[in-house]
Amino acid sequence: MSMTSRFPVWRSALFVPANVERFVAKATERGADALIIDLEDSIPLGQKEAARALVPDIVARFRATGRSDVMVRINQPLELAVRDLEAAVIAGVDAIKITKVEGPEHVRLLDEMVTRLEIARGLPPGRIWFIGLIEAPGPLARAYEIARSTPRLAGISLGSEDYATAIGAKPSEDTMLMPKQQIVQAATAAGILPLGTIGSVADFSDLEGYARIVRRSADFGLVGSACIHPSLVPILNAGFSPSDEEVRDAERIVELDREAAASGRGSFAVDGKMIDIPIVQRAEALLARSRAIAARTT
Repeated sequence: MSMTSRFPVWRSALFVPANVERFVAKATERGADALIIDLEDSIPLGQKEAARALVPDIVARFRATGRSDVMVRINQPLELAVRDLEAAVIAGVDAIKITKVEGPEHVRLLDEMVTRLEIARGLPPGRIWFIGLIEAPGPLARAYEIARSTPRLAGISLGSEDYATAIGAKPSEDTMLMPKQQIVQAATAAGILPLGTIGSVADFSDLEGYARIVRRSADFGLVGSACIHPSLVPILNAGFSPSDEEVRDAERIVELDREAAASGRGSFAVDGKMIDIPIVQRAEALLARSRAIAARTT
C-alpha cells in the first residue's frame, strides 16, 4: 500500500476568496475535492479582519451543501498568521495551507499554535492537516527537513509564481521542472503528498494546454493541485485519476502476479514486457488510489 494512503485524496483544491460572496455561493457546485477559503493573496490587507469573521459561516455552508474537504489558506507574517489561525481552527476545517514556509521550525511553531487552539476549543489534537507551500530557493533547499517537520504535515507544494520571481525566472514548464521534482523527491521520501503542477497555475485560458500539463505532472509523481478557476477542476480530477485503461492493466498485472507467485515465479511477461516487483507495486498503488478516489466520489 502507498505510504500516502493515510491522507485524503486531494486531486483538485479550488481557491475561494472569503470576501467574494458570488464565488462562495457556487463553490460547492464545482466538484473539487477540496475548497480553499483564502485569507491570503486574494484579500486586501484592509479587508483581512472582515474576511476572517466570515470563515465560520463559510465552513458551515461548505459542510452543509458539499462533499468537498475544507481548507483555509493563511498569511505568512506571524502577526497575521496568528489571527488567521484563530479564525481557521474550528470544527469542519480539514487542513490549513501554510504559505511561504521558511523551514521546519516555521511549521513546528504553527503546529504548536494549532494544537493549543484545538485543545482549548475541544477539538481532537492533530486532526487538522497542514499543507506547506514553499516559495523561495532557501526553503526549497530544506524541503526534506520541512517535509518531515511534523506529523500534521500532509503535503508540500511549490509556489511557482513566487519562486520564479525569487530566482529571476519565468514560471514555465522548463524552469519549474527541477524545483517541482525536488518537491516530489522530498515529499515521497518523507511519505507525504507531493502537490502542484509542472509550470504555473496562473494561466487558465488554455484548457487543452493545462490538461497536458496536468497529465505530465501526474507522470512525474505529483498527485493533485490547487487551482484558481473552476474550469480547471474537472481537468485536475481527470488528470490526477487513473484512466479506465490503466486500472484494467493494473488489475491484469496484479492477477498475473498472483498466478506467477503460485507457480513459484517472481517475474513474468505481459504483451512482450517483463513484469517484476517494482511494476507490480506500481500497479497495486494505482489500484489503491483508484479505490480511494471512488470512495470519496460515491
